[in-house]
Amino acid sequence: MCAGVLQGGAVGSTDVSLTPGKIRAGNYTADTHTAGSVCLLLQVALPCALYADDVSNLSLRGGTNAEMAPQIDYTVNVFKPIVKKFGVHFDCDIKMRGFYPKGGGEVCAAVHAAKELQAVTMLERGNISKIHGRAYVAGVLPFKLAKDMSAAAVRTIRREIKDLYINIQAVQEKEKACGNGNGIIIIAESSTGCLFAGSALGKRGVYADKIGIEAAEMLLRNIRHNGCVDEFLQDQVSGRHATAERDTERVRVGQGDRTPKSGQCDAPAPYSINQNFHLLVHSTSYLKSNAKWFTKQMIRRKHIPPPQPQFLSP
Repeated sequence: MCAGVLQGGAVGSTDVSLTPGKIRAGNYTADTHTAGSVCLLLQVALPCALYADDVSNLSLRGGTNAEMAPQIDYTVNVFKPIVKKFGVHFDCDIKMRGFYPKGGGEVCAAVHAAKELQAVTMLERGNISKIHGRAYVAGVLPFKLAKDMSAAAVRTIRREIKDLYINIQAVQEKEKACGNGNGIIIIAESSTGCLFAGSALGKRGVYADKIGIEAAEMLLRNIRHNGCVDEFLQDQVSGRHATAERDTERVRVGQGDRTPKSGQCDAPAPYSINQNFHLLVHSTSYLKSNAKWFTKQMIRRKHIPPPQPQFLSP
């Protein structure tokens, strides 16, 4: 995508270098040949495609619903509408879903070039106005698993949110799925346009209702912290902050996995918060300075203390 020159890209190599050239639009294919996440492929391709001179068409193959990565449903229904606020526009067509261990999924994405990205301020979460989701099974797995995941998730959410209609559809994937798999994603929308999600994938030997409960508890955890993005989206949008033109972006975040467990906010991460209150983050300034530190460290190959994040009190 960047007409780069790769050196040392061989099995067993201990020294790999890439010298990038001009970013070019075009038709690109990436295939993990496993259940490796197509969403992670999209994440690494997206920043380059945004600065091409035309639309870039990406054919990404592998796992669409994989562990340790966003599910494709999250990318389409949460990540995509939020980054649209930054001026990031892409279309995403799920041709085939792929699950562990076979993979075999395919997603086609058309990424539109962006002249510049917009600064975004997200400080007011508002009230949760809608909760919906999707519990699915594919392959030979019985449809009852999808219904059990949905029912368990609704029961769990109902314990805390009693006055809102919850619509989690049970779905049988038939033609557009490779292999067997099951999972669930639940999305909450707020009155100010914020989006939050909880998700989980089925595992061998784990009851379907536990999968539904896991996704529901993840969603509730992100809602409780009163941020404007969930614990996963805050990392995924941070790169969009760093490339925006104006240095005024502020986003109220919730508690993520990198939150320090003590009462002190001392972790050098762009989104670090105390357990008892939320911080507003000037993420662009921090990420730009941190990117410079990272580049120097990679070039010099010696330790340089990273710059400290800048926090604003709410």
